[in-house]
Amino acid sequence: MNTPAASAPTLPDQLTLRRARTEIIAGHFNEMLAVLEPFSTSNNDLAKTLYAYCLAGTNQPEEAAEILCDIASRHAGTEHPLQALSDLLAELDKRPLAEAVCRAALERTPQDARIYDILGNLLVQCGQFDEAISLLRHAVDLRPNSMHSHNLLAMALLEQGRFDEALAHLQNVLETQPDHAGTLSNIGCMLAGKGRLDEALDYYRRAISLRPTEPQIRLNHSITLLKAGRYAQGWAEHEWRLRLPGHTSLPPSTLMPSLGPNTDIRGKRILITQEEGLGDTLMYLRYIKPLSDRGAIPHLWVPETLGELCNRVVGAQIVQVGGTTPPFDWHCPFISLPRVFSATPDAMGAPVPYLRADTIKVRELAKFLPENDNLNVGLVWGGAPRPNTISAHIVDRRRSINLHTLSPLGDVEGVNLISLQKGPYAEQMNDPPPNMVLYDPTHLLHNMDDTAAFIMSLDVVVTVDTSVVHLAGGLGKPVLLMDRYDNCWRWLSGRTDSPWYPTLQIIRQTTPRKWDDVVERVAQVLTILAQHKK
Repeated sequence: MNTPAASAPTLPDQLTLRRARTEIIAGHFNEMLAVLEPFSTSNNDLAKTLYAYCLAGTNQPEEAAEILCDIASRHAGTEHPLQALSDLLAELDKRPLAEAVCRAALERTPQDARIYDILGNLLVQCGQFDEAISLLRHAVDLRPNSMHSHNLLAMALLEQGRFDEALAHLQNVLETQPDHAGTLSNIGCMLAGKGRLDEALDYYRRAISLRPTEPQIRLNHSITLLKAGRYAQGWAEHEWRLRLPGHTSLPPSTLMPSLGPNTDIRGKRILITQEEGLGDTLMYLRYIKPLSDRGAIPHLWVPETLGELCNRVVGAQIVQVGGTTPPFDWHCPFISLPRVFSATPDAMGAPVPYLRADTIKVRELAKFLPENDNLNVGLVWGGAPRPNTISAHIVDRRRSINLHTLSPLGDVEGVNLISLQKGPYAEQMNDPPPNMVLYDPTHLLHNMDDTAAFIMSLDVVVTVDTSVVHLAGGLGKPVLLMDRYDNCWRWLSGRTDSPWYPTLQIIRQTTPRKWDDVVERVAQVLTILAQHKK
């Protein structure tokens, strides 16, 4: 009696795989699970990997881990497929699903150092530093020569605020591989965070000599140059960011060149485009008037929340919100404007104030201030978390403060604390410090134009490093910036003032990740300001 032969597994066609990849990147795991299930036992690793991603995305970690570990066992010298899954689920803000698959994978293959790297890095993103560091130390034990593991461990230590330990670790391992460009660059980044800028630049130069066309290293180098106040060189170097994904889709051939003494841009339509956060755009709006003064036609393409405000920027002849790419002669991301003007008398743009509030809105919104003679203080304690973007998410965790940490401000006499906080951090007002009376007019503030008008009636704005710093600074209003230890380049190093905003006072952490002394110093300043108002 003959037994029928088992039928061979169905093989996927390339069109199906391309469609599945696109849908999975968009987070449509349920929809693709049934589509890919027939290929789950095929010999096509891509189809099996995508199927495993669907299992992970539908909270089936054990099944996903089994498939991915099997694939990884046959490709021991390459990146583990869990890495791409972790990156994808992080971008979708579904990190717990990735964590579950990583833990299931560790149960199956506890000697695979790659999984410790992936899970450790994932836990750093989630703020679970102790376990992350433990996992990454184990990865280093399993692969002592892996510079990738060593750098992940150092970055985890850094995120926990252990600057010196992180720096010492990388400097020690660099002795075994002195020509590792990524390690040299990371040491440069750490030194820059500590304000040791000349040393940082030396490490970057060594890294660049080894990897001269690596955009991320060149971009990090530019940030340190800018933090050191070496603007002309820094802005030129900063253009390397445009070789990274997500900065601009417009052609490099029409990127606006730097202006020289004889450059004629009269009648040229310059399309100025949004690139990253709102703060960058608000900071670089100072260059629109100098463009217009040279006879150019500035065409601003901005998010809706900035539309009204931009319409009152001197020199902004066209302001576009949404829509499609308009005709232009040159295009220029907002962040490239300082490079364009770096060799001109307008290197710092138009003087403050270069932003103007709507006078009618100013009068109307002033009615909602408390009716007393106290010092009116606008307060912002959190930025934009952006959990879908790993680097932005990590930076936000360093710069944002819990509202309860600001409780000493509630004890300052003669002060009205008025929230300007929007977004997820505003939910903390549901459980304020017991000693804090916090006025909340934010339901009246629908865009940056409304916020600008309200700020004009305040005495001072106290904020972390977010877009409100640039809004209030550009309006010429007094600002107290609560700044993190490893501060952004634009606030330079070792300074309490700013060449960009003459009304800004910087109050910076003296210990990484510790805000208590910052808040105490802010309270002291507010006490003095409140006494002077009486």
